[in-house]
Amino acid sequence: MTVLFIARHFTYFRSFESVIEELARRGHRVHLAADREEAQGGQGLVERLAASYPGAVTTGFAPLLQWGRFRQLSRALRLGLDYLRYSDPRYDTTPKIRERAFDRTPWLVLVLARLPFRGGVRWVLERLEQAVHGHAGIEAFVRGHHPDVMLITPLIELGSPQLDYVMAARSQGVRSALCVWSWDHLSSKALIRVVPDKVIVWNEVQRAEAMRFHGIGAERVLVTGAQSFDRWFDRQPSRDRETFVAQVGLPAGRPILLYVGSALFKGSPSEARLAVQWAEAVRRSPHPQVRDAALLIRPHPQRQDEWADPAALEALRRLGAVVWGSNPVDAASRADYFDSMFHASAVVGLNTSALLEAAIVDRPVLTLLLPEFHDNQEGTFHFHHLLTVGEGFLHVARSLDAHVGQLASLFDGQLPQKNAAFVEQFIRPRGRTVAATSTFVDTLEHETQGPPPRPRPAPAWVLLLRPLVYALVLAGRVPVLERIYWNPLKRREWARKDANAVEQGATGLIRP
Repeated sequence: MTVLFIARHFTYFRSFESVIEELARRGHRVHLAADREEAQGGQGLVERLAASYPGAVTTGFAPLLQWGRFRQLSRALRLGLDYLRYSDPRYDTTPKIRERAFDRTPWLVLVLARLPFRGGVRWVLERLEQAVHGHAGIEAFVRGHHPDVMLITPLIELGSPQLDYVMAARSQGVRSALCVWSWDHLSSKALIRVVPDKVIVWNEVQRAEAMRFHGIGAERVLVTGAQSFDRWFDRQPSRDRETFVAQVGLPAGRPILLYVGSALFKGSPSEARLAVQWAEAVRRSPHPQVRDAALLIRPHPQRQDEWADPAALEALRRLGAVVWGSNPVDAASRADYFDSMFHASAVVGLNTSALLEAAIVDRPVLTLLLPEFHDNQEGTFHFHHLLTVGEGFLHVARSLDAHVGQLASLFDGQLPQKNAAFVEQFIRPRGRTVAATSTFVDTLEHETQGPPPRPRPAPAWVLLLRPLVYALVLAGRVPVLERIYWNPLKRREWARKDANAVEQGATGLIRP
């Protein structure tokens, strides 16, 4: 079997490393392709995979989607469709998700969104999107690899250019499958308008989300488990506790409280400053084991900048907290990460996959529901899974004092463990002992046994819309319009310069 696996950038393959290795071990050929470069360690990851499985795993870049006028129009239409999705009443309780879509939507589409009969506007935008010329190199790229199946991730980026790959596979009769990358992607990202032949998800919760949010039939959704977490099951630490605390710089002989950072919405309060407040609250505890605990803090890899705050770092140092850890993309950094969880007495965080990993390692997992972080927690759909699946596994507190009280209950043996049901339902729905990686590959092999789908070229009516597409592209060349027509950032700069007009509604802007 030949697999063409396309990701937005190479770091996305971190969640599918075990699947790629298993495919190679079974004799399949896998080509890993990325749309764009990144600096989070993904390039090194795929190079190691290619070196470990020469001939079976190859890597390279997919055709880059050049920022031409047709690409601008396609992206504008897709961003507009995504924005219309989040104007649905179901997202009234998730304002940050809606605001994120608003901030990226070009002015032209926001004006169209104000028109009555929004369903009709959506229908027109969808037809225009289909009529925009595709990138010529994409079809040749897919055809040149002769894949038995094309896998793609994440696909759900706002305004995603990856839809072009799915359309290319569809036009050539190549099987395609979306590999859902994370637990929040089906509920908090873009609408899957061009649906691949199959959608591979973790669990029944995500199957329901694919149906509810994207209108995908249940028969097209394959549940395999969360293969990205297989590496944390039945694992042993790389060093004993004494060696670990000495290497990290923690005091010996004390229980460890591990705080794990989250990838919060842009504009959220500083988590580094929250960590200072958390450490101060712990040090004020009347319970000696809580007050004297060793505090280890792992910043989230995507929010390193805020941890450069000298005042926060100095405050944490004075409180005896250690900031330590890196992005777990290789063997050494993963060992550091696992050992941090394994040797911890409890793990604390806001909203991050590290909470799920701590549940797998079977450590008590606690969270703080503070008003200033509401949008990042209860203001999202996926966070509620941690509170409801398997009756929830998080120990929740709505103040620092209540949280410190929970820590005291933990050390007194009064905080119940409740990870098992969640792990079995959300991470390994076929049973805790059944690895998701092997299930994923078994499923893929089964799905490629039958004949491939028939080619489905674009319908003839798209030719009738091409003149309108050309007209929209030409309109975008008018200097007066260009400032606000394509780029939402330019549109917002313009809006700031004419604040009075915006306030009066003369520009046609829609407030999120």
